[in-house]
Amino acid sequence: MYAITDRFRRDVFAGFSIQLMLAIVAICAITLGTGALASAAEKSLYAQATSSHGHHGHGKANGSKAKTPAIVTASGPLKGIIVGNISEFLGIPYAAPPVGNLRWTPPQPFGPWQGLLDASTFGNQCTQGGGGSEDCLFLNIYVPNFKKNANKHGGATPVMFWIHGGGLTSGAGSDYDPTPLVEQGVIVVTINYRLGYLGFFAESALDSEGHDAGNYGLMDQQFAMHWVQNNIAAFGGDPGNVTIFGESAGGHSVYSNLASPTAAGLFAKAISESGSYLMFDNFVQSIVTLPVGETTGSGLVPGGDSVASSLGCSTSACLRGISNTELVSLQPGTLYAFVDGTLLTETPAQAFAAGTFNRVPVIAGTNHDEWNIFVAEQYDATGNPILTEPEYDAATLALWGPVLGPVAELIYPYVPPGGQVLGEDGTDGIFACSARNGDQLLSNFTTTYAYEFNDEFAPPQPPPAGLTFPLGAYHGSEVQYLFDTGFFFEFTPAQQQLSQAMVSYWTNFAATGDPNGGSLPTWSPYNTTVDQFQSLIPPTPTVESTFNTEHKCDSFWNVI
Repeated sequence: MYAITDRFRRDVFAGFSIQLMLAIVAICAITLGTGALASAAEKSLYAQATSSHGHHGHGKANGSKAKTPAIVTASGPLKGIIVGNISEFLGIPYAAPPVGNLRWTPPQPFGPWQGLLDASTFGNQCTQGGGGSEDCLFLNIYVPNFKKNANKHGGATPVMFWIHGGGLTSGAGSDYDPTPLVEQGVIVVTINYRLGYLGFFAESALDSEGHDAGNYGLMDQQFAMHWVQNNIAAFGGDPGNVTIFGESAGGHSVYSNLASPTAAGLFAKAISESGSYLMFDNFVQSIVTLPVGETTGSGLVPGGDSVASSLGCSTSACLRGISNTELVSLQPGTLYAFVDGTLLTETPAQAFAAGTFNRVPVIAGTNHDEWNIFVAEQYDATGNPILTEPEYDAATLALWGPVLGPVAELIYPYVPPGGQVLGEDGTDGIFACSARNGDQLLSNFTTTYAYEFNDEFAPPQPPPAGLTFPLGAYHGSEVQYLFDTGFFFEFTPAQQQLSQAMVSYWTNFAATGDPNGGSLPTWSPYNTTVDQFQSLIPPTPTVESTFNTEHKCDSFWNVI
């Protein structure tokens, strides 16, 4: 195993959110507060974000926000709001607040609430850099053409259960408006789950308390899935037809839930967008056992016992007395689940190889230029673009370490602009080939649809001022083709057509387990012999046969 260095340990996916996706350099400018580039980028992005409207035709009608009829859940009645043809039920508590003595314990039932719950506003986001609260276990439900007790009068509606990204350290369900998906006739549920060290933390004193430990955020995700199983029929949803889907850390979570014995029966299909990072590679292991997580750590995340020692704590009581802001200040930007013996009895890679996973149909994929956004964040946005070969040498060593770095430079030699070459290197080694490995494992046991998002001109266009290379189809850029984002970057007619195709693929799959239908270009299941991916490229998706060679998977990444 190669020693992956600082870049991974610090903040590979730190703060990745819908805002960072669409305004990477502007957000870097805000969070880092440095340089003329940052200022120029802010002006460029905000000018685009405020000068155009309706970006790609999705969006809510400016209608009334009348109350929905009352819905009765296991905890009591609630009313949401009606926005256009969609009923929104927001800020529903699905578990008791994990505060005080419930910090670092499995989620508990919320119990009955008093009277009629007003479900018209979002609940708190979970604790993260910049704020949030530990009282944050809320979910939101978006229902098309809502009619009370609709499930009693015909077929129930397919359900899509969204797990947000953010490195398992940031983000919230409320960041994502699923209107485009809901308009196609599915119910969408978005959730919050515990983040950072409050959600993913292995520490000896806590782990010896006699309860499931380590994967508190993953426990929350599954607790919310149980809530959906018990309550979604009241909203017209079909508990037997739930598709979990997520992007980045959300896609990573989808893979973990596929591998989790305790998630069996909680979903019928799964979609992972860009969730493969460092999960199916031969040269690094991001998911380790609790004992390793407690002591030595993974090399990507420090050992929990050393974190507790740095806080002056040797007992659970001491740790529960530490402020959440102090915990946030110590945690890396990216965390990972643990093999805890209950939720995960083996890594997803091991489970997929052995066939010991929840064998449901899967869509999985990555973006052609995943790593470009992180190069832009680390180098261009800080006023330190990679413009010379020595700068490229240093950046490659910072990415891969002293053993793998020089080898990677032989495969990815410097040519200007250096940032783009480093982006290709990181994309291939961290995302693309890992995703293909996962596809090959899954497809041996279940129907798997593999894709690559390939819009090299994904918004924002033109790119933020000051970048030395194009962002291309960067990490997270596909999300705006599925959700309303709140940023109004214009889509071209060809991008609008691609967006409509992707929304149809995703919702067809949620309904039937097959993304195909109507006049959509045929998307065949992945087959290791044929090794073809569906290229999501504007205006019309097509079949791609060059993924392996283009990303140097079998020629390099899978043989080191």
